[in-house]
Amino acid sequence: MAKLKITQVKSAIGGKDNQRNTLRSLGLHKIGQTVLKEDRPEFRGMATTVAHLVTVEEVD
Repeated sequence: MAKLKITQVKSAIGGKDNQRNTLRSLGLHKIGQTVLKEDRPEFRGMATTVAHLVTVEEVD
């Protein structure tokens, strides 16, 4: 199954509460931190919520 490589590229300071909570749910705490998540609709939706703060790549 494919995976998503999600990297935080901007700070959540000054963002809305739901955006900060979404980053924490993804396991992101610092700029430059990367996590691997399974390519599922739940994680794609979370990445869409914070699309301006993260970059998303598909990896096999």
